[in-house]
Amino acid sequence: MTPMAFIIEDDLELSDIFAQALGSAAFETAVLLDGRQAEHRLTFSVPDLIVLDLHLPEKSGLDLLREIRADARFKETRIIVATADARAAELTRDQADLVILKPVSFRQLRELAKRIYIELDQRTL
Repeated sequence: MTPMAFIIEDDLELSDIFAQALGSAAFETAVLLDGRQAEHRLTFSVPDLIVLDLHLPEKSGLDLLREIRADARFKETRIIVATADARAAELTRDQADLVILKPVSFRQLRELAKRIYIELDQRTL
């Protein structure tokens, strides 16, 4: 089964780069452009991986992160926080699996996604 990744990012160019990077690492991707859209989708979907921007319209990524981590359905979901805000990044280190500071390169995200894909694949064996 192909692992699913949600890219919760309001910058269209970045979300496209993230989707391409994760796709090249064998993830199926869905791009969600604001916090409310992501919140709605997460009510009925449990992705294997979430790439999360902290500064989103409609609902903050920090609030989403707290809600995701409080929900037992997402205990196996890996979360990569991608933000340009170093102070906010520091606040999320205990809740995210990885925190990366923007700008994020295609190659960097692809390599991180490949490692996560391998870990997910090993879990299903």
